[in-house]
Amino acid sequence: MAGPDFGTGSSREHAVWALQNYGFKAVISSRFADIFRGNSLKNGLLTVVLDQKVVDALWDLVEADPTAEIAVDLQDRQVRAEGITADFDLDENARWRLLNGLDDISITLRNEPDIAAYEARRPSFKPSTVQV
Repeated sequence: MAGPDFGTGSSREHAVWALQNYGFKAVISSRFADIFRGNSLKNGLLTVVLDQKVVDALWDLVEADPTAEIAVDLQDRQVRAEGITADFDLDENARWRLLNGLDDISITLRNEPDIAAYEARRPSFKPSTVQV
């Protein structure tokens, strides 16, 4: 969980990669910086936006019991913890990418046979010799 406007000032993907390198798979907040959220979703880090009251309730739960479990269910778009169930919105394309572990490159590579066929038909580029 994070405070409001998490990711502000993090316009590079390195912020997302750092969180992932520490093992984070999701971050819950009431608000994320737009660029950070976009980078997160494109790189496999789920950013869950919940009402601040729900985030506060989750904080209270964890402060009372640091071993309390919070489940983030991407399939059902729901966060669950003891006494707390909260639905969250997520763009269907971002959800599909996350569920399938896809980034921009892997999505492009799904079309590799078509790309290879196109490249095979394309005339090869031969730079001309320019005399000065």
